[in-house]
Amino acid sequence: MPEEPSHALIRVALVEDDEAVRASLRVLIHGANGFVCVSDCATAEEALQRIPLEKPDVVLMDINLPKMSGIECVRRLKAELPRTQIIMLTMYEDDHCVFDSLTAGASGYLLKRTPHAEILEAILDVHQGGSPMTSSIARRVVRAVRGLRAAEPAAASSDLAHVSPREEEILGLLAKGYRYKEIAETLGLSVETVRTHLRRIYEKLHVSSRTEAVVKFLGK
Repeated sequence: MPEEPSHALIRVALVEDDEAVRASLRVLIHGANGFVCVSDCATAEEALQRIPLEKPDVVLMDINLPKMSGIECVRRLKAELPRTQIIMLTMYEDDHCVFDSLTAGASGYLLKRTPHAEILEAILDVHQGGSPMTSSIARRVVRAVRGLRAAEPAAASSDLAHVSPREEEILGLLAKGYRYKEIAETLGLSVETVRTHLRRIYEKLHVSSRTEAVVKFLGK
């Protein structure tokens, strides 16, 4: 289970209309070292009132909320709290939901069946600048991204010319939907080394997310 120093607790807010799911997530976060649940909301409207006051580091957001959708809630929260990272935690694998969420400002997309330990890893990951996605979701993103290969091919090729062989290996695994821990295990690296490579990749490709990096890589 991920651990953070006690003085650096990751502040998490929940937006989930299912009371049982919300309670389960609240218990999970409160019981994990390095995390604290600062807010749990049942509706987008409640979230828009409470979360800007709490200023959490990470929000776990459901999509299918009673009135305003989770996607619209993300859009509004990011306008007020641009530094807060949002992970969609939902039942839906629909491509439109995935891309609408990412476009609205979400940094990650997980399915509710994701094991609890991986949810905690994802919160830590997004807090440290990552873009966690369930592997099946990442593969869907990659398939859709391949349709964008014709976009700015010259720029993509120029940027990729500066990527090292090791960085290209990492990009290739990202494009297959591997999580950072899986990349580290595959290449015999530490997770922190993978993160360092990714920061350099983002700088070289002039991007700010995993999805954008994969777009450029597949457009080479």
